[in-house]
Amino acid sequence: MLVNGRVPHIDELATLGQLNYGHFTTMQVRDRRARGFDLHLRRLADATHAMFGSELDVGQVRAWARECIDDAPVTLRITVFSKAFDRANPDRPMAVDVLMATRAPGKPRSKPLRLRSVEHERVLPHIKHIGTLDLLHHARQARIAGFDDVVFATRENEISEGSTWNIGFWDGQRVIWPAAPALFGITRQLLDAGLQAQGIETVVRPVRLGHLADYQNAFILNSGSIGPMIESINSHRYEIDDDLMHLLSRAHDTQPKESI
Repeated sequence: MLVNGRVPHIDELATLGQLNYGHFTTMQVRDRRARGFDLHLRRLADATHAMFGSELDVGQVRAWARECIDDAPVTLRITVFSKAFDRANPDRPMAVDVLMATRAPGKPRSKPLRLRSVEHERVLPHIKHIGTLDLLHHARQARIAGFDDVVFATRENEISEGSTWNIGFWDGQRVIWPAAPALFGITRQLLDAGLQAQGIETVVRPVRLGHLADYQNAFILNSGSIGPMIESINSHRYEIDDDLMHLLSRAHDTQPKESI
């Protein structure tokens, strides 16, 4: 774990524990490479400008990331926060700090998911921010109720995203992404590019809870992982199609791993 390229002091980590304000990105690193690494850097730069009013030195972030990894496969999380955040003057541009942390490689879930929908809209849904209390709370409540996870819907009953993942639907010919405000995930962007390169259409349009039967299949995706498929949303059940999962995974895997 590194903060600004060095072993952090305890007070620096305490800032993150006491002030729930920052953003992050997570990726799977293999042989010092990660798919969509430049997209991750762009995400961090855009969110830094939006949340702190300052510019992120993405070249320095790349250098610090190189220091944090070796040849072993890892999950790399890059968090941007600010020790200089001024609660009395939050409108002022602030210098930012960068936390690099690694953990064991991600193990994709394979069992099809049973989801419960809940009306909920994240604050700043286009930003992968560190405010996750609502996400984890709703996921926990879904588990208590006997489901595997939660999917969010707007007050107009439009599906948006899951607790920590994007959701996609398949109508037999194309992938449909919900149009409701949600995080534009890196894995979703990579899958989009891979599918379109193979001549498979992807579209963005409203997906309503009352029209779940319009789609043959549904699936989730998050940090470097395609799937699993969705077995059900509330009482509506979907087909589990291994061939579709293979098609989606192959399309994602055509996107090159970029050197960090």
